[in-house]
Amino acid sequence: MKTVTLKIDDSIDEKFLWLLEHFSSNEIKILEQSEYINDDDYLRSIDGMVQSINEARNEPTAKGVKLEGLDHLLTHKY
Repeated sequence: MKTVTLKIDDSIDEKFLWLLEHFSSNEIKILEQSEYINDDDYLRSIDGMVQSINEARNEPTAKGVKLEGLDHLLTHKY
């Protein structure tokens, strides 16, 4: 089974949900329904996220990893 996230305009919301109701629960399951929020608002809603981002911004670039080093980090298990 695949999971798909859709952003549905309010003008067709009822029609779209009506359509989904015509499938069996074995074919389609609605896992979650929520109002759309943009990425920035979503990140700000997570406790401590803004503080974490601000702390990361203040880290010296010397502590960062160069692009060439990312492959090494991603391909070796620790």
